[in-house]
Amino acid sequence: MTHLWVRAEQRPNEARVGITPEGARALTRAGIRVTVEESSTRAPGLTGHAEAGAEVAPENSWPEAPADAIIFGLKELPDDGTPLRHRHIMFGHAYKGQHSGRRLLDRFRAGGGVLYDLEYLVDGQGRRVAAFGYWAGFAGAAVALKAWIAQQGGSVCPPVDAYPGKDALLDDLAGGMAGRPAPRILVIGALGRVGTGAADLCDAMGQPVTRWDMAETTSGGPFPEILAHDILLNCIFARPGTPVFVPRAALTEPRNLSVIGDIACDPDSDYNPVPVYDRATTWGAPVCRVHETPPMDVVAIDNLPSLLPVESSHDFAMQLLPSLLALGDLDVGVWGRARAAFDQHVG
Repeated sequence: MTHLWVRAEQRPNEARVGITPEGARALTRAGIRVTVEESSTRAPGLTGHAEAGAEVAPENSWPEAPADAIIFGLKELPDDGTPLRHRHIMFGHAYKGQHSGRRLLDRFRAGGGVLYDLEYLVDGQGRRVAAFGYWAGFAGAAVALKAWIAQQGGSVCPPVDAYPGKDALLDDLAGGMAGRPAPRILVIGALGRVGTGAADLCDAMGQPVTRWDMAETTSGGPFPEILAHDILLNCIFARPGTPVFVPRAALTEPRNLSVIGDIACDPDSDYNPVPVYDRATTWGAPVCRVHETPPMDVVAIDNLPSLLPVESSHDFAMQLLPSLLALGDLDVGVWGRARAAFDQHVG
């Protein structure tokens, strides 16, 4: 029997889960054994798996799970070097030149396990079958706007925390924007899921948005128009050939640009299109100030959808469920393609 083991997230400020109780019920009815770990951080509204037929295991007990269990989580595991012997479903961030990703692949190589990277679960046309992109864009635009609001008051963006829902987030932003002029906001990658979410947040707040996609960036740069905006929201994932949108030299050039929301968040990639910063930011310190006068703050939080954990989890879980129902045959379809990607990169 196929055994799916849903682990608790070990990443700070991570309240999401990749399967809802409704999904657990559908899997057990399909003959898949489901174990869900207890979690001290999972958001209210994402519980009830036991009542749906799942077995319950202690938090973070997955290393002792049966060898044939498929371990399912969202964010990365602690970077402790431990060999990984199980098959894992998660976002590995390991195939695009990330330095931490090389260490993760070394752990799979040492333990004999396999990574089915959620980013590489694709259909026959190469389209991802499930993604958090929309909510990453929505939340990332919100934090970038909070950073700009803080700048207008002469301060740096304060810590952020999860919201019970998007209406609470919008109300919070509306309070901060009251009486302020509208910033000019540029979304790059506006036709994708991430860019759509970012632009929708701006539209919901009544903020003017310039939308760019491949047609506007195909020249490769430079892009002086970017510096005329107040906020840049980068929604394009780093990959070979991605243009540089804001070079480091731009920090000392005349500019209106004072906030970069790097929603794609690949600071340790060799292909980072906004190479003015070198580390991800956190919920406790949402921005990295890379220049003082005039200020330039970069938002680069890599678990943005967890700011809205309930909406983002339900959306993602609904997208992923059909693929989880096909776990019985890992050699074909989305799972076979994900395994091929792992074999290619693990060497």
